[in-house]
Amino acid sequence: MGQRRPRVAVDAMGGDLGSGVVVAGAVQAARELGTAVTLVGQETEVRRHLGAYPSGAPNIAVLHAPETVAMDESPSMALRRKKQSSIRIGLELLKRGEADAFVSAGNTGAVMATALVVLGPLPGVERPAIAIVIPTKTGRAVLLDAGANVDCKPRHLHQFGIMGSVYAEAVLGTRVPRVGLLSIGEEESKGNELTREAFKELEEEAGIRFIGNVEGRDVFNGQVDVVVCDGFTGNVALKIGEGVAEIFVSLLREELTRDFWSRAGALLVRRSLHRFKRRLDYSEYGGAPLFGVDGVCIIGHGRSSPKAIKNAIRVAGECVTKQVIPHIRDGIAGR
Repeated sequence: MGQRRPRVAVDAMGGDLGSGVVVAGAVQAARELGTAVTLVGQETEVRRHLGAYPSGAPNIAVLHAPETVAMDESPSMALRRKKQSSIRIGLELLKRGEADAFVSAGNTGAVMATALVVLGPLPGVERPAIAIVIPTKTGRAVLLDAGANVDCKPRHLHQFGIMGSVYAEAVLGTRVPRVGLLSIGEEESKGNELTREAFKELEEEAGIRFIGNVEGRDVFNGQVDVVVCDGFTGNVALKIGEGVAEIFVSLLREELTRDFWSRAGALLVRRSLHRFKRRLDYSEYGGAPLFGVDGVCIIGHGRSSPKAIKNAIRVAGECVTKQVIPHIRDGIAGR
């Protein structure tokens, strides 16, 4: 018998672009990937959006959740006051074993706080981390933490290195991933107290291939497969990278449509340009796993398009089938 396809609970009410976009992405995932999806949200609204697909979609169920967490809502307030939110009910579905993974493009803080309460932390993990897949010159790398923890201790970065290495190997297919610590210089003595102490812990970790400090320019040049940093640094680095990519694509489009000859040249290289754009498009990479909680929890970009939602569901399924959580549990055990 073949392996059962993962069941993914999706927060239908999360994201900046509305529930219709989330439903569209879920339908794409069900049709193209064959994933069994449970859309969690206000049932009347969710079913109205599903009605836009007269041919239907296989493997889609709807679970009513009367409350919604706004994108700007306090995570602690949402956790205390909204026990029937789409985030809470979706995570409880995962906790009970009625789903194998949970996906949300909603309020990141609320997802993290609720996941810690409902799922609990993995044994031995002190802080969860958001792992972002980023394009590089030679392929892909994973950066963590991308915003879950503003303040970290050296042992937290140590654990991030282990979790990132497991993900890069199991899901991205990187053999013996190179793990680097983001700092202001390659020398061990460079950086602040956090990075200097974390360097020592990572260097002594036999379970990963630690290559030392890496600088900001190394994040995208293909010299490292796992970039470890605190959440403040990682989030800033990520947002700068997104901004540079957006302005680069915008300026390139402007130049290629400036005059007749530019447009003619663009036609000749349109396939290459399409491949280039795909490599920079965050929606191609899906959502970001929240590592350190006891279950597969994927956080999508707030501006997720239907394609991004579909790919976030794909990432969730990959984490389940490749047993990322058990591998992380084993990697952290005894340390």
